[in-house]
Amino acid sequence: MAHDPAALAAELTDMAAADHRATVLAHSDDFAEQLAWRRLTARHGDRLGEIMDEYGWPTAELVGEEAARAAWLIAQHADRQLDVQRRALRLLRTAVEAGAAAPRELAFLRDRTLVNEGSRQIYGTQIAGVKDGAPVPWPCEEPARMDELRAEVGIEPFDVYVARFAPA
Repeated sequence: MAHDPAALAAELTDMAAADHRATVLAHSDDFAEQLAWRRLTARHGDRLGEIMDEYGWPTAELVGEEAARAAWLIAQHADRQLDVQRRALRLLRTAVEAGAAAPRELAFLRDRTLVNEGSRQIYGTQIAGVKDGAPVPWPCEEPARMDELRAEVGIEPFDVYVARFAPA
């Protein structure tokens, strides 16, 4: 594929839209639907790997804000492709250091990758489940500093964050 940022932007946003439509399958009781979700995220993860080979991290400068966010979402959901997540994390970190990407997105991807590796997360962005009606994060390195660390990268306090997911 030739270097065509507009085509790449369209492809990334289309992938994110498909991901969004299929998210309901991830938590389905139907194993066939769960498998369809896994296949979709694996296809997207594979394609993101190819995109990173050709372009590096698809920054907003290259593909626009919406498509850059789409690339981040695809990396977030590449849970069974740790090689893709780790590589995306490295490239996104470099982009953040260059001022070309948001520290907030890096924090979410870092936590997601740590949890997928079986490690403790840093920012409390990944939710393990619900206990007594309240979302509970996967274990954190420094739970007492979680909100302070979140603030450093532009993430709202944990209680504010999880309130958005509470049933109305």
